[in-house]
Amino acid sequence: FGANALKYDYTASIECLPFPQKPQYNGGIIKNPELNFGLRAWSAFGIAKVEHRVSNGNKFIVAYSRNDSHDSISQKIYLNKDKLYTFSAWVQVSDGKIPVQAIFKTTRGFKHAGAVIAESNCWSMIKGGLTVDESGPAELYFESKNTSVEIWVDSISLQPFTTEEWRSHHGQSIEEKRKRKVRIHVMDKQDKPLANATISIVQKKLSFPFGSATNKNILTNSAYQNWFTSRFTVTTFEDEMKWYTTEPSQGREDYSAADALLKFAQQHGISVRGHNVLWDDPRYQPSWVPSLSASQLSKAVANRIISIIKRYKGQVIGWDVVNENLHFSFFESKLGPQASANAYKTAKFIDPSTTLFLNEYNTIEDSRDRTSSPTAYANKVKSIQSLGGRNLGIGLESHFNVPDLPYMRSAIDTLGALGLPMWLTEVDVQSGPNQKAMYLEQVLREAHAHPKINGIVMWTAWKPEGCYRMCLTDNNFRNLPTGDVVDKLLKEWGGGRKELSGMTSPDGTLEASLFHGDYQVTVAQPGANNSYVVQSLEVAPAETSPHRFILRV
Repeated sequence: FGANALKYDYTASIECLPFPQKPQYNGGIIKNPELNFGLRAWSAFGIAKVEHRVSNGNKFIVAYSRNDSHDSISQKIYLNKDKLYTFSAWVQVSDGKIPVQAIFKTTRGFKHAGAVIAESNCWSMIKGGLTVDESGPAELYFESKNTSVEIWVDSISLQPFTTEEWRSHHGQSIEEKRKRKVRIHVMDKQDKPLANATISIVQKKLSFPFGSATNKNILTNSAYQNWFTSRFTVTTFEDEMKWYTTEPSQGREDYSAADALLKFAQQHGISVRGHNVLWDDPRYQPSWVPSLSASQLSKAVANRIISIIKRYKGQVIGWDVVNENLHFSFFESKLGPQASANAYKTAKFIDPSTTLFLNEYNTIEDSRDRTSSPTAYANKVKSIQSLGGRNLGIGLESHFNVPDLPYMRSAIDTLGALGLPMWLTEVDVQSGPNQKAMYLEQVLREAHAHPKINGIVMWTAWKPEGCYRMCLTDNNFRNLPTGDVVDKLLKEWGGGRKELSGMTSPDGTLEASLFHGDYQVTVAQPGANNSYVVQSLEVAPAETSPHRFILRV
């Protein structure tokens, strides 16, 4: 089925273009998607007036004379609760730079499919997606709070996928991006192919970074240590690197907890993400910071950045430099609009080789939050880059309630157009106990399969009084259903010492599709007792050609 399923289009645009691109999937189930047939299938939503226009050969629809935010254009469609829908459209406004949202009015309410900051004189792409809880009629429309502008729309697409098709996209992407074909050639001492040799392949380490947050509780709890280190290859410290922990009073720095955790991680071959240098939320500043004058704060911020990044330079794989600077602006309000960019520039100067992440919530979790929409996030990245920020990365916190998988995928598509490293940094799910594990598995599968995602960290640090929003084990480190999901996926992805075995063909070869990572290969000669060879094998990302590996026994 997967080979015959309609392929998913991962492309997205974050540029404002002179002309809209063709609609994805030829418009899918949208009628008259390129407006080649006038206003056929389109009408006004609310009390807007609509008209068909042509400019430089391009045909599009316009909503004008708008009095309410929802006054726009509309098309009636039917949505099926068993389908996953990916949506796209190209929009323009008559003046300025204005947020525009695509919304589906259903019998049970309103579903926000995606948003973009539209501009005049060029076309911007909304890419989004949705699912519905109940099959029935629906109405697509566009919304902008600025009622003084016209909304122009073209190249609209709505493509439904079955659950089976959606899962097949995972398999296709994993084969292309997470695995590589390996051809093992077994030769005897005379360099002749050895047929019917038994080959065992055991993965020792998964290349794709997958891990969990942790905290100082792990330092004194051997059961926690054993459970954690047998599973994960990357971690983030929950609080131990944060400013309010390392400098609780001005000038009195204490890195002892972070130092101990870093040493523990290094001893077990676990990479560490540095979290976080600064946090733009005013609620999470060291108690002595809010009362500082602007000049005092500027000096304190510089000291903070220099202190922590110099201390751990070369020992972390990434820095969350300014946490949540789309939703909050503590430092901007005190130090001016370039505060975030200046922090990234300083960090880059101190540690020029480490990726410097933004880190934000609701970008892939909630299509209703325009503050951190994919377009708003991309614009923030471009703003920091324009002011000198370099080596940037995209951190997506991923605190989910009920995941909207089509929207999640489309949001990652949009941010992927920036061409920067992208991680899910704080994955958890807050929902009923019977649904939590199911939703966690959906999110992890979606992220792992997406070609633009470079790593995943769950926000599941254990504390005896309970985790932040989601635990993986009970207090005796027996798996909860969420922990079972982690073990299931690790085994599937190869991180749980997955073993493959087979026999060489008459020409002495065995082919396998293996996840990127480190392997131990054992070859036993046919008919020879206790005659075998063991070698290490690294399967690294590469082009389409198979990795050729020769063993002599």
